[in-house]
Amino acid sequence: MRNIVEAILSEDASSEDIGALSVPESYRGAVVLAAESEMFDGMATRDKTPAKALHIQQVATPEIGPDEVLVAVMASSVNYNTVWTSIFEPVPTFGFLQRYAKTVPGATKHDQPFHVVGSDLSGVVLRTGAAVRTVKPGDRVVAHCLNVELTAPDGHDDSMLDPEQRIWGFETNYGGLGELALVKANQLMPKPKHLTWEEAACSGLVHSTAYRQLVSRNGADMKQGDVVLIWGAAGGLGSYATQLVLNGGGIPVCVVSSPRKAELVRSMGAELVIDRSSADLRFWSDEHTQNPREWKRFGGMVRELTGGEDPDIVFEHPGRETFGASVYAARRGGTIVTCASTSGYEHTYDNRHLWMRLKRIVGTHFANYREAWEANRLIARGMVHPTLSTVYALNDVGQAVSKVHANRHDGKVGVLCLAPGPDQGVQDRDMRERLLPQLTRFRTAHP
Repeated sequence: MRNIVEAILSEDASSEDIGALSVPESYRGAVVLAAESEMFDGMATRDKTPAKALHIQQVATPEIGPDEVLVAVMASSVNYNTVWTSIFEPVPTFGFLQRYAKTVPGATKHDQPFHVVGSDLSGVVLRTGAAVRTVKPGDRVVAHCLNVELTAPDGHDDSMLDPEQRIWGFETNYGGLGELALVKANQLMPKPKHLTWEEAACSGLVHSTAYRQLVSRNGADMKQGDVVLIWGAAGGLGSYATQLVLNGGGIPVCVVSSPRKAELVRSMGAELVIDRSSADLRFWSDEHTQNPREWKRFGGMVRELTGGEDPDIVFEHPGRETFGASVYAARRGGTIVTCASTSGYEHTYDNRHLWMRLKRIVGTHFANYREAWEANRLIARGMVHPTLSTVYALNDVGQAVSKVHANRHDGKVGVLCLAPGPDQGVQDRDMRERLLPQLTRFRTAHP
């Protein structure tokens, strides 16, 4: 592994040099274990500790299939699906791995008593399968997390509709939180040259997800002038959603959870901000009862900021806690576009506000290859910026995931894998210097 890192850092190694390097028989990866999948049974979600379930251990390097690529992972990041995996909610992910193993030739290697997690990476191609033509050893890449077989007709219009669509690192093994990772060749995209390894690794999942939710015709199909209500606007998904709305000529109304986060989204260019903590919004009277008066008060706060307009689009991802308010607040004929449900999957809302006001709910999930490529292009051209706030070493990944679980983070949390330190991997320094205030905004704002 040391020889691999030295070759990558030298920047002089050719494709042939990288391809000739020996690949180790095993590598360090962040895993959960099937034997521990019941360790949190009976506990409330908030009391489960990801750090207890995540382990750094040696993993046998998997065999590379014809359409697959082995990547030396320089950096990765924490997404909420890794939180779910590490607390075994809503179900342990080993069932996903077992089902995948039965579907296509070569997938049996994913069914293991361990699961290497992680759905983002930046790194360098080490080996390619016999059928791969799009990348070669030595290429600097980032990965999106769509794993799809495309053997059914449904996926050829939108690959997210393919019945064999999976999220890499969540529903497949050998994810990005390790020194090596196994991906399909069509998951790989060029690494933006002005970014460090850790910056490049933190956008793939959340930015592509936000792009499909807001910009794509498969989501809300946002147009110029749309008022967009964004929950958690300083978090992973929300920080990219805010940038996409501003870029697209929309009007973001950003909901955050503290005065510090309010200032952070204002620094991105958002002018209309609601701080939930200062407003003391309480959408639930108790665990089982929502408070429609609070929905109405919240809707009034939005209209006060927008000059009397309700949101054309509500960017939903908290789920249970906020969904009733989201359906209420959207304008007549408006769209609630939803994914994730980080506060709970069972959504309760008053259907009269949906049905009698002709609103619609659109479910979205990650992005197809084209959407992910378009999102990465915006990053590469410096039109959308990574929102990296903190960086951890691979050995401390449990602490990093626990931080996201507890919502004690801004933007994205990065993890260094093979990169020996932060702030490496930049190729276009002129572009970086020009964009440095935007690239470091979330890091300088982090206490």
